[in-house]
Amino acid sequence: MTGSGYTVLGPATLEALHDPRRDFAYDVLVGLSEKPKRLPSKYIYDDEGSQHFSRIMSLDEYYPTRCETEVLERYADEIVAPLLGGGPINLVDLGAGDGKKTMIVLDALRRAGADFTFVPIDISEGAMKELVARVRAQMPDVAIEGLVCEYTEGVHHLGREQRDRRNLVLFLGSNIGNFNRVQSRSFLLRLWSSLGEGDYALLGFDLKKDIEVLLAAYNDREGVTSAFNLGLLRRINRELGASFDLDRWRHYGTYNVFSGAMESYLVSLEPQVVEVEALEQRFAFDAWEPVHTEYSYKYLRSDVEALAHDTGFEVAGRFEDSRGWFLDALWRVKRGGHSVAPRA
Repeated sequence: MTGSGYTVLGPATLEALHDPRRDFAYDVLVGLSEKPKRLPSKYIYDDEGSQHFSRIMSLDEYYPTRCETEVLERYADEIVAPLLGGGPINLVDLGAGDGKKTMIVLDALRRAGADFTFVPIDISEGAMKELVARVRAQMPDVAIEGLVCEYTEGVHHLGREQRDRRNLVLFLGSNIGNFNRVQSRSFLLRLWSSLGEGDYALLGFDLKKDIEVLLAAYNDREGVTSAFNLGLLRRINRELGASFDLDRWRHYGTYNVFSGAMESYLVSLEPQVVEVEALEQRFAFDAWEPVHTEYSYKYLRSDVEALAHDTGFEVAGRFEDSRGWFLDALWRVKRGGHSVAPRA
């Protein structure tokens, strides 16, 4: 406190006040107090959730991984070509997960003799440790500097600290589909503002297709997606002292033809009251009451073009699988004539 009557908290103090568990508890409190109830999907992707998702990607019904792998195996050399010959590169992977698809791009850069550093960014420290170990074992010549943080925090950090390097940012696996239309534009504008002129982003878009194919992909026969979604309740029990009985809940995935999104819910199978000790709160659920957990938006090709235009990028390449189910779009940062704040 000073004579001015107020105190300005510096960055170190603000960082010390940041408490991930408190943030988690607050988001659970807000979400379960709303009507209809919801829980943020980002909390599904802890270490346990990341392991479940790795299993999901190998399921017969879950086509996106196979489709995007086909795209990258066919077009990786063409994708990296625009960045070659212009100095050192950061290959930035947002939500790297197990990194199997990223390995294809890494190998393309190695074959081209590029001077690059692999910078995976993931919110899961466990997933990051496994990825770093895998890359070092399979590609010991590749420099790797992982960041455990939120996507935009990591990209902003790179934009501030490594201005002498160009960036190719990967946002694969249709992760953009976890945002609604407003959120996706906000995220991409923040990405655009953190990057420099001539940087690139490769984004995976799950295209609209037969609805039965979509429903099967998010309601697999083995129940892996169900365990993945129910894992959020296990995490609340474990970290916040809640009393969710998982046998009284079920996963439900459906397609909204109006929004173009697959929607995931946890549905209460009977009337029940759940206590969350960390919040000192009890939450009542009716029988068959849904709690929304995740969106996965699907795109038309025209949607992808419009999204690039609206967020300051220009389309440098479009790459699809043989069935036309999945699109990887290569976008270039374009400056001038766009009303976005300049790079920080």
